[in-house]
Formats: sequence, structure tokens, C-alpha cells
Amino acid sequence: MSLSYTDDQRMIADGVRAFVNQELMPHEALVEGKDQVPPDLFAELKSKAIKAGYYALNMPEELGGGGLGQSLRSVAEIEFGRTTRALSIICNRPAPILKSCVGDQVETYLKPVISGERWECFGLTEPGAGSDARQISTRAVRDGDDYVINGEKIFITMAMVADFIILFAVTGVDETPKGPQKRITCFLVDKDLPGVSVRPLELVGNRGFKSCSIALEDVRVPARNILGEEGGGFAIAKSWIFSGRIMLAANMVGLAERAMGIAATYANTRRAFGKTIGEFQGTSFKLADMAMDIQATRLLVLDGAAKLEAGTITQREASIVNLFGSEMAGRVTDNALQMLGGMGVSKEWPIERMWRDVRVERIWEGTSEIHRDLISRDVLREFRV
Repeated sequence: MSLSYTDDQRMIADGVRAFVNQELMPHEALVEGKDQVPPDLFAELKSKAIKAGYYALNMPEELGGGGLGQSLRSVAEIEFGRTTRALSIICNRPAPILKSCVGDQVETYLKPVISGERWECFGLTEPGAGSDARQISTRAVRDGDDYVINGEKIFITMAMVADFIILFAVTGVDETPKGPQKRITCFLVDKDLPGVSVRPLELVGNRGFKSCSIALEDVRVPARNILGEEGGGFAIAKSWIFSGRIMLAANMVGLAERAMGIAATYANTRRAFGKTIGEFQGTSFKLADMAMDIQATRLLVLDGAAKLEAGTITQREASIVNLFGSEMAGRVTDNALQMLGGMGVSKEWPIERMWRDVRVERIWEGTSEIHRDLISRDVLREFRV
């Protein structure tokens, strides 16, 4: 199978790159300095993205989305990765799990998210449940036609601007062959409901791309707001989780390519001891390693996206793409910073920001340790005697 770009992929990549370069990148310093995208700028860029056709690219075309499959979306994500997440997220690619909306949910949640009228956030992680998501303790108790929800979510991206939460809660306990197991249900929770409060968190990196904690105290949600079936939360979340892992790595390709370009340009112009620093093997070999890492990740992303589209991707394959891509970005930005020397840690250059931003990539969408555990256990099963 060829992993070269098709004509359609090249057209999407070129278009998104031009939009990112012209409309998003010029605002990076402003967002970094203010630790936010000012509301008027947010609205302006969202409007431009909608007009240009680069909004909700991953949503069904018949509902107003871009209609991109996973392979086309992956090349778009590579280009979005060239700028900060705070800016690229304005071209919202809604959580694929929302495609499970039915009935009134389509008009109330799915369509308004696609059109840009509403915004969602994904509420799974809790203070005591990150990588082991089945340990969540937020509870939803049935009370007539409603559920009453109590609990706390943390590290929820962009909850400050969201209109509703895709929220996972425990609705009971099931007996399984492996013993008692929490029954996890997904709800669509309007953020303006009584009892919902949101607080921004101060984190290293990704300034302006807000992570928040969400407290829920006796929040009453209609049973009709269950997404999917009661107890089926994780079943419908699988597509989101695997897709998120592939698209994270795609973002890292774009970011790493930009970092390599900055480092290579500097190596071609900075002189020391009578020649450019790029002529020293200590520098040039770093560039070779960057190029090799980036190309390997790009191929992993394209392969993973094709398997997502075909419905054949495995947990092991998704973890390999995520793990390699996130750690690749760490290596590339660290080497790029080292090549720039003192200028690398100067805020006048974007490298130090990129270096800070990528650190969290080895944590969200599953820590490196969790991915290694998943991969290794699958390998051991394969060769069990």
C-alpha cells in the first residue's frame, strides 16, 4: 500500500497550511502573552474558519460538516499542528462520539456544534482516575425521569468556553466474569445547569488552551440526555479514544516539522569557528535524526488513519502511533532548542514555547507508561506458549 499523499490529501494539506500560516500563526505571541485567545479574536477566527470550510472538518457533510474521513483528516491535523493548540482548536473538530446523537440530541447538540453555535468539552478524567478511566467515581443516580449527578472532573480542555459537557458517570455496578465492574454511562450535560461550576487550571505549556476542573453538585440531567445507551459509555467512546491517539501524533508531525525548519535555518546562518554550525556533525546529525523521526511518525499516522477508516485498527496499533509521535516531538524540540543554544530558551523565538507545549503530549491521550504496558502485554499474548 502506498503511503504517499493522494491528490485529495495534498489539496487538504495545502489549504489548511495556508489558513494556519495566514490566519492563526500571526496571533501566537498575543495568545502566549495573554494566556488566552481574546473573545473578539476567537469569534473572528472562528468565523473565518467556517467561511473557509476549515471548521468541523471531521463531521458529516450532510449535517454541515467537512465530511473528511480519517485519512484526509490526519493530513489536516498535521498542518494544524504547526501552530499552537489554543489557536488550532478554534477550527473545532468536535469529538466523534457526538455522531452517536439521536432524536432531539441532533438538533440540540450535534448540529449546533457543527455550525459553530455551540461548543463541547469531553469530561472523563477525574482527580483519582486518569489512565485507569474505569476508576471514575462521579455518580449519576436515577430519580424519576432525571439523573442526579455528583462528582468532579479535571484537566477538561476548553471547558471555560464550552456550552455543554460530554460527561461520563457511574450509573451502577454489573457482575461480570471478571468480578464487579462499574457501569459507565455518557451524558450530555448543559454547562449552565444549576450545580455545575468550572475553574481554570494553571499548567505548564499550551498557554491559552485552557484545562479546567468541573465540579458537579446535585446536577439534574434528563434521562433523554444519555448519549448512546445506559451503561454503554465506554463502547461509544472507543472511536473517540483511538481517533484521538492517531490525531495527536499527526499534530506532532506538523509541530516537529516546524521546529526542524527553525533549527535548520539557524544552523545554516549561525557561524562559529569559521563555518556554519550546520557543518559540524554534532549539529547536522541532530537534523538527520529529526528528519528520520518525523518521517517515521508520518508513516505511522497515515497507516493508523487508514486502519481507523477501515475499522481494523487495534488498541496496540493506536498506542504505538500515540507513543512514538508524542515522544518524537519531545526529542525533536529538545534537539532544536539545543541547536539554538541560548536563543533556544529565549522567548523571542518559538522553540522554547514548543518545547514546553509538547511535554504534556506524553501524558494526555494515555501516558507513555500506559501505552508501553498495553503494547507489551499484547506482544506477550501473541507469543504465549
